[in-house]
Amino acid sequence: MPRSPGENAGMQTIDAAMLWTSRSGEDGAWQIDAGFDIDAAGRVRAQDRAQPSGSANWIVPGLPNLHSHAFQRAMAGLAEHQTNPEDSFWTWRETMYRFAARFDPDTLHAVAAQLYAEMLEAGYTTVCEFHYLHHAPDGRPYADPAAMSRALISAARDTGIRLTLLPVLYMSGGFDGRALSQRQQRFGHGIDDYMRLLDTLRRDEHDGLRIGCALHSLRAVPAEAMREVLAALPADSPVHIHIAEQIGEVQDCISIRGAPPVEWLLANAEVDARWTLVHATHLTDAEVQGIARSGATVAICPTTEANLGDGLFPLRAYLDAGGAWGVGSDSQISVSPVEELRWLEYGQRLVTRHRNIAVQGAGGSVGETLLRGALASAARASGHDIGHLEVGACADWITLDGDAPQFAGVHAADAVDRWVFSGNRNLVRDVHVAGTRVVADGRHCERDAIAARFRAAMHHLLAD
Repeated sequence: MPRSPGENAGMQTIDAAMLWTSRSGEDGAWQIDAGFDIDAAGRVRAQDRAQPSGSANWIVPGLPNLHSHAFQRAMAGLAEHQTNPEDSFWTWRETMYRFAARFDPDTLHAVAAQLYAEMLEAGYTTVCEFHYLHHAPDGRPYADPAAMSRALISAARDTGIRLTLLPVLYMSGGFDGRALSQRQQRFGHGIDDYMRLLDTLRRDEHDGLRIGCALHSLRAVPAEAMREVLAALPADSPVHIHIAEQIGEVQDCISIRGAPPVEWLLANAEVDARWTLVHATHLTDAEVQGIARSGATVAICPTTEANLGDGLFPLRAYLDAGGAWGVGSDSQISVSPVEELRWLEYGQRLVTRHRNIAVQGAGGSVGETLLRGALASAARASGHDIGHLEVGACADWITLDGDAPQFAGVHAADAVDRWVFSGNRNLVRDVHVAGTRVVADGRHCERDAIAARFRAAMHHLLAD
């Protein structure tokens, strides 16, 4: 079983033929024959110039997954039958509610472990888990009110992935303050109970686990409740929120709060670099500029947003504004950072009818621009010192398969583009978290046992 990130991994020296080096991703580039030393706590202790060895190792900092609902991995592919000629996010949500009602801590642990193993095999080494499945299906708290949260923490520990757990505050069923529906009851908390949950979970924090705060959405958290919770949080707590994902949500916010969601949030909260705005799909030009100025990160989830028919994020305008962003797997319809990055670019190509949109400067590489962006926001969005392999950072990295056919004749100038744009074969060979190898030759070290528990859980979840 993998060690939890931060458990003693022993002193190590890692040499690479090519190492992607940067400070928080901002100036990432390949360095030839580079290396780094790792201390016993799984942190980078020093950087070294490696001896040329003919190694085919291409090493990249581990990628962050900024938005995940782990339980939805179990329903991937099960919501693709038309239920209404006007199928949308809102009809999909009804299917999700019915499926969510079947989970308990044991099934959540089994599904999350399968998902987290898949994430690691794909190159995600940190996950921000946006967790709102808190209570029993009838809405009553478990004997341990943190039981479902602990199931996720246990799954992360068992697989070796670094976790930012974001318990969700969910209080109302719409901007008009309506009560939660029966199917939403297991998501709900009052402010006092929610803050007690955060306090309880923070006592279990360690180097591989951060506890942050998630506000489900402006429609689910009344304005005064949002202010009260924000005032009580530690100053360094990550704060994540779903926002401006659906046109209907934007229209309701304008009708009831007098402004579109992002404009309202920027005017009513001190949004800064510790914030992550999830989706932010439907924005005015002023909102694009406002997010970028605030220092907040946008978590874009291209495969989920495509699957749900949400719309396209205004990427080019946001890049021009200097905004921070990252990607997430969200509904787990795909568990691949490469596919998220690829479709982030492809969506822009489809809407503009041009190629090579996500570039910085004339002649720039799309793949490198995307990789830099995804890594640059990693630390601020997750609360972990990740996204780079500088001294003091978490020693989380992925090794690409330099012997793969897609890399035949590879050069530094095209390596990232080949990785992102050369098809669906997974080019991640090995993965280390806190210096511990958790994936070897493309397979998680506990893959078979985790998959067996997942299959048993799926039989239970799908039983009539």
